[in-house]
Amino acid sequence: MIKVRNPNQLDIFDPWNFLTPKRRQMLECGWPGLFRHHILPSIPVNKVSKHFSETFGRPTKELFSMLGALILQQTFDFTDEETVQQYAFNIQWHYGLNITEESDSAKYISLKTLWNSRNIVASNDLEDDIFTAGTQKLAQVFEVNIDRQRIDSVHIKSNMRRLGRIGIFSESIHKFLVNLKRSHKSQFDTIDEKVTDKYLSNDALGCFSKVKPSESKKTLTEVSKDLFGLVQHFKDCPEVAAMYSYKMLERVLKEQCNLTDDKDNPLELKAPKEIVSDSLQNPSDPDATYSGHKGQGYQVQIMETYCTDKEQKEESLNLITHVEVEPAHKSDANALVPAIASVEERNLKPKELCADSLYGSDDNCEHAKNHEVELIAPAMGSVEEDKLSLADFKFSEKGEIVACPRGKTPSKVKKRKKVSVGFSSQDCQNCPNLPRCPVKKGKKHYYLRFTDKQMRIAKRRIYEQSDQFKDRYRWRAGVEATMSEYNRRTGVKQLRVRGLKAVKFCATLKALAVNIFRAAAVRAAKMMPAEGLCEA
Repeated sequence: MIKVRNPNQLDIFDPWNFLTPKRRQMLECGWPGLFRHHILPSIPVNKVSKHFSETFGRPTKELFSMLGALILQQTFDFTDEETVQQYAFNIQWHYGLNITEESDSAKYISLKTLWNSRNIVASNDLEDDIFTAGTQKLAQVFEVNIDRQRIDSVHIKSNMRRLGRIGIFSESIHKFLVNLKRSHKSQFDTIDEKVTDKYLSNDALGCFSKVKPSESKKTLTEVSKDLFGLVQHFKDCPEVAAMYSYKMLERVLKEQCNLTDDKDNPLELKAPKEIVSDSLQNPSDPDATYSGHKGQGYQVQIMETYCTDKEQKEESLNLITHVEVEPAHKSDANALVPAIASVEERNLKPKELCADSLYGSDDNCEHAKNHEVELIAPAMGSVEEDKLSLADFKFSEKGEIVACPRGKTPSKVKKRKKVSVGFSSQDCQNCPNLPRCPVKKGKKHYYLRFTDKQMRIAKRRIYEQSDQFKDRYRWRAGVEATMSEYNRRTGVKQLRVRGLKAVKFCATLKALAVNIFRAAAVRAAKMMPAEGLCEA
């Protein structure tokens, strides 16, 4: 049965009149007051309530306070046990969650109830709806200027151990054997005892972590042969081949090894450089991947609003408007298009978007332009210092080349798939810059040929040297402070969970937590700037 209490419903008698005025004031102008008045009513309870029966079963916990507790758990980075304690005894939580009754049904939640509620939200991607509703409410209440925004990514880790190649093989085999013994004992008994003893004994996995560097190649060869043997042994057994842990063995085999036609040696280990970045990093977290720059784990794309010096006020609020969790191997270059689509769908689209060069491809610039967003980002790649480029030529206001770096005007211009600009052969032959100039000799002229894309990039490189671009782009660096706050206040870089769904749930609600902390600080400054009793 569904139990819901409207947070906007008024009480006949004030349930908080037992508080002294100053304590009540501290609650009201701190994060509990903000949460109670703005975040709690915005929670989309209707999207969660449909997973319960209206007429059958025990009553649920009051859904607004239950979902609010999930937000606060990620906000303060509490364990499940700590969350149960806070829900039962912390008056700040009671005030923020609008819990006014003194009963176990109101102020007590079991670990199972907490887990089930979190599982419903995470399994149905409802954390996105919670984040969106809370952020839109704060943007409306605080009249946030969304015209200028910036985007960047941060690397985060799930609760998994870093494994080498030997560890990946041995852990995968161990996991498969444990599951096989539990589910299909008769099939487990067909395995050679030497293999089961090696990977299922008490010290089995510990011995693989103590391999000497000089013996690592030999050990890696042995464990790979054991894994290959298990795959071959059960490939024709449907009930075993359908097991998730068996498919994990197949994945490791495919990612780490090459099969050969040699009957005596059918398996060949891949060189480390040949292993793809989205390969399995740990059987405990099959969704985690590898970034050559930052290591194993996941990454979170963050977009937030910002204000310039002219717009900056004491009461201004910068909000995170977009959050997306991805495996670590994903490139930032592919994150911009979905981010713009996301904020546009939620009516939070900016007019200007600052980003680093990884986001600044020509395709991304054109896509942003089509959505009426100006992307402020350096062009990708670099130009050789001892070479001239298209950006060194002089352009007219219409974007046409009017002179070379030495000031010579073109003699001929053709526009087809490529633009060909011809310069006098006599001028080019006598030019000291010819060895490092991009022009090519033709029959009658020296030609500079380029596409529309190359022209756009050249114009961007010219603009990047201007003071105007430097003044606008300098605000991108502020997103690094947001990443620091994101981790420092919520502990997002080292999570207690594994798997993409669980990681996404935590990272998304922790981004909402940053918005809550920021809004609470602004609200406190507005409500009581003089007495200093309000703290976010």
